[in-house]
Amino acid sequence: MSLLDLSWRNVQRNFRLYSIYLFSMITGVIIHFTFSSLMYNKDILNALENKENFQLGVIIASVVVFLFIIFFILYANSFFMKQRKKEFGMYLLFGMSERQIATMVFIETLFLGAISLVSGILIGGLLSKFFGMLLMNLMQYDNVISFAFPIQAIGSTILLFILLIVIISIQSYLNVRRVQLIELFHAKEKMEKPIPSSRILALFAIFLLGMAFLLISRGRASVVWQDYANVSMIAVTIGIIGGTYLFFRQFTGWLLQMVSRSKKFNEGNTVLWTSSLRFSVRSNTLNLTFISLFSAVIIILVGFVSINYAVQFEAAGRNLPNDIAFESLDEQTNEDIEKIIINSDHRIIYHEIIEGLSGKPATDMGIAFENPEYYTEDIFLLPEKQYNYIVTLRGHDQQIDLQGKEVVALSQGMDLPGRFTADKQPEFTVTTSEETTFQLVERKDYALLGWASDPAKSMTIKSAVLIISDEAYQDLNNATSTKSFEIYHIEDAKNAEALSEQVHAVVSKTPGAYYSSFADVYSVQIESSSLLLFAAAFLAVIALFALGSVIYFKQLREATEGQRQYAILRKIGVDQREMKSVIRKQLLFIFLPPLILGVLHSWFILKYYMLDTLQDYPQLTNIIWGILIAYFLIYFLFYLSSTSVYYKIVNQKN
Repeated sequence: MSLLDLSWRNVQRNFRLYSIYLFSMITGVIIHFTFSSLMYNKDILNALENKENFQLGVIIASVVVFLFIIFFILYANSFFMKQRKKEFGMYLLFGMSERQIATMVFIETLFLGAISLVSGILIGGLLSKFFGMLLMNLMQYDNVISFAFPIQAIGSTILLFILLIVIISIQSYLNVRRVQLIELFHAKEKMEKPIPSSRILALFAIFLLGMAFLLISRGRASVVWQDYANVSMIAVTIGIIGGTYLFFRQFTGWLLQMVSRSKKFNEGNTVLWTSSLRFSVRSNTLNLTFISLFSAVIIILVGFVSINYAVQFEAAGRNLPNDIAFESLDEQTNEDIEKIIINSDHRIIYHEIIEGLSGKPATDMGIAFENPEYYTEDIFLLPEKQYNYIVTLRGHDQQIDLQGKEVVALSQGMDLPGRFTADKQPEFTVTTSEETTFQLVERKDYALLGWASDPAKSMTIKSAVLIISDEAYQDLNNATSTKSFEIYHIEDAKNAEALSEQVHAVVSKTPGAYYSSFADVYSVQIESSSLLLFAAAFLAVIALFALGSVIYFKQLREATEGQRQYAILRKIGVDQREMKSVIRKQLLFIFLPPLILGVLHSWFILKYYMLDTLQDYPQLTNIIWGILIAYFLIYFLFYLSSTSVYYKIVNQKN
């Protein structure tokens, strides 16, 4: 019998064993081909405003997702190689060389790779239309996406998976060469020793986790994070990583010891499911620690991009609150611009002119504006009456009431806006025709003019705006020249890119003139945030499956090694129902702790560092809960699948 025949028979005979392996490879091909086909789909490219950024983003996402696929498949391959050690030992005993065994495994991998590539590309091509429509829906475009099998996508997918097959073959060859013949026959008979657990270290694990959660829950505005940010960050990092490790290394073992010493230990099947767990704590510690921490990272990543996507639609309007706004130029130019807008497909809803004073800061800009490098050097002083009129016209509840030398800074985009108490109001001096010192009463997260924009460069710089009382404005206006801005609100502003280019071409003839258009930023932000969410969702699914497989394959290997022990249990009268109960409780103890810790780590960080700073978006909490529920359901499916397969393995007759 040739190696080719033997390899084909092995694939047929071990097809059930290879089914998960094959499924992971097909899934990897589908996901990679989907990303590649989206990058080359002409319907999608024609719909986008920023094709180059989209293609670059797809390439980066494809590489990251492919790295996770490699991890998933290599881990699965490592599991299968260990499961077949006894088989390889038989081949060595019958005279086959290590090179021949490695060649046989390589041929088997080629069979599986060929099946995966053909199946994955066909399924990926059929699904590309659905995923393309999903991406267009996220971007709120109505373009029709057709089925496509781009040659470039097929070629790149084949090349990458040939590389993956080579890596798998090298891994398999090294695994075959690494062990001796006697080890192959006794690979499944190695038993682990229970690790002694310390009550002090177990309690210390809870202390570290509690410390980390307490510091995080204080919030970014607390003294702890404002004055001792570096120390707090180090303490939280040590608390989360060290606490999680000690939780699995010491606390779980100590908890099992407490259970074994309880009066009810010999009642029911407690003694059965706890005994084997005490022997596997050592080997599961690093895996469960890694799963908990990395799961938290994945949930935080998906939560962040979901929040980013959810707020972009409103954030674009907050960053650029005016559909079109520009610094008033000469009368003829202003009239020409208005004619351009009137003759466009975008009806004018209202047109207002705001007038204020221009000044220079004599005080550190950082007092009034967060990240002052993003703001203009000049400051625009606007009376509260005009400000309140525009705010009311927009339908916003952001009116203010100022007296004397009180002033409000419009520091849009602040993480921690708020009013200053009467005894802590900083002074802020502005030079117009003379120096005037104001009392800063509030830094408000609100934009009157918003970012200056450019059709080609998107956002460029913010306008520094201070709102002063009407009395102060009258006193300064008598001796200072004024400055005005034209503000337009139009229909269908998000699709006004062509109009923006026309108006910008006129305004830009005056060097340094302010210009801002909602359309210049909307498409860029929505397209980038949609692609980020789309890619992160795929990455999260692959990552969760990869992390879940770490537990899954570990338990399957332990099930294979424990077949003899479960055979003894059957002989002494343990029935199938009791056996299933033991397996469910044993695996629940393995699956549940990383699930709980992963959720806790991610929830605390998302809650106190993202949701609490975005309280104007109450719907975000529901989004985060949806992500956590999805995470729970995926792991619950892994748990159910593991219990089912575990039971089938231990019931196999040797």
